Amino acid sequence: MQENLHRFFRAARGAGVHVSPAESIDAMRAVAAVGLSDRSVLRDALLLTLAKSEDEKKVLGACFDLFFAQPEPDPAQPQSAQDETAEADAAASSQPSQDAGGQTSSNLGPLAQMLLSQDRNEISAAIANAASATGLTDIRYFTQRGLFSNRMLEAMGIQRLRDDLDALTEANPALAERLQAALDALRETVRDTVAQALALYGREEAENLRHEVLRNAPLSRIEPRQVDEMRALIRQIARRLRERYAKPRKRQRRGHLDVRRTLRRNAAWGSVPFLTAWKRRHRDKPKIVALCDVSGSVARVSDFFLLLIHSLHEVVSDVRSFAFSGHLIEVSDILESKPPEEAMAEIMGKVGFGSSDYGSSFVDFEKQFMSSVTQQTTVIVLGDARSNNLDPGADIVKRISERAKRLVWLNPEGRMTWGWGDSEMPRYQTFCNVVRQCATAQQLERAVSDIVATYG
Repeated sequence: MQENLHRFFRAARGAGVHVSPAESIDAMRAVAAVGLSDRSVLRDALLLTLAKSEDEKKVLGACFDLFFAQPEPDPAQPQSAQDETAEADAAASSQPSQDAGGQTSSNLGPLAQMLLSQDRNEISAAIANAASATGLTDIRYFTQRGLFSNRMLEAMGIQRLRDDLDALTEANPALAERLQAALDALRETVRDTVAQALALYGREEAENLRHEVLRNAPLSRIEPRQVDEMRALIRQIARRLRERYAKPRKRQRRGHLDVRRTLRRNAAWGSVPFLTAWKRRHRDKPKIVALCDVSGSVARVSDFFLLLIHSLHEVVSDVRSFAFSGHLIEVSDILESKPPEEAMAEIMGKVGFGSSDYGSSFVDFEKQFMSSVTQQTTVIVLGDARSNNLDPGADIVKRISERAKRLVWLNPEGRMTWGWGDSEMPRYQTFCNVVRQCATAQQLERAVSDIVATYG
């Protein structure tokens, strides 16, 4: 059972549930306490020890039901036919039939005898042993289903079974027909077992592959059916960034051990370091001001960008977000007080999908919010820098750059288009510390990761 539990933990991780070593140990102790006789009690024990949220409970419950629902071997023929065959076999057992080559039913191989006996427990055990012998838990892609099915059948002895079928076809056609039906049922059960394993152990790899494709897809061309999946991917990116940078920052607040001061402080105790001294370096309180173009041409990219910035509040203590197309408004309260979908809808309803006017929007920012920019502030602008041939407000961008610690511009368009048509990117670029193309989720993650890393 311990091996089965390890496989279940692996399947749970593949389903998206984080199972730490400590949690797996707690789960195994709980299983040892409740036993295996009652399946519902076992299910509850695993869910209580492994699930950290209602969503994880649902995922784990479905994973448990799938994991412990072993495919049952189907009878190769109706029960009445089985009874008749059993009577015929019993009658023939006193006078075994023999063909010209000396072949009798007692000379069949182990797999043939097992299939003819129709012992479901024995067949299920043989399938489980074959699955273990062929490493079925290593299946990752749907294209491997045929490969693992053939490997399992070979491990069970299908080659000898084929020889037995050839011999029985001539010596005992009725028995050969019965054996062929049993083999067909076995193939079906093995296929079901492989499909179940793929659903349990292959979903993580399939999801990773799907996410990798999605991470490199242009954000502006995401199909409507992919929006929810992309939002989930952006949340995963934000979680990774929080885990990567929030924990080290907690250690850095304490500083590094000052060896010399520690030894001097503990001279009275023979330099045994009862009291420690730490080197602390002054760190500015990090701030981020994000200005997001939500005009029609970049609205979807801005949607994902605002979601990522909002999710990073645990990493950067002070984040203020603004959205603009023809004019600019602050959206920090909207992002913090409402669920992402509602927040995005409200922001787009107020200023989204309009015709972009960078100059007018920068004027709004300078008049109302310029005081939020200090020497500790990183200002991030997300936009395609297309001003519709209006005043781009480059002088205001210069003043923002002079007040801020850094000015970062993330442009969702390819670099080859910068400066063409109504693009003012070359002019804005003059006043920026960092300029990055940010057309995909992967590029967005790298850009924001680089920004947050500077606060480490």
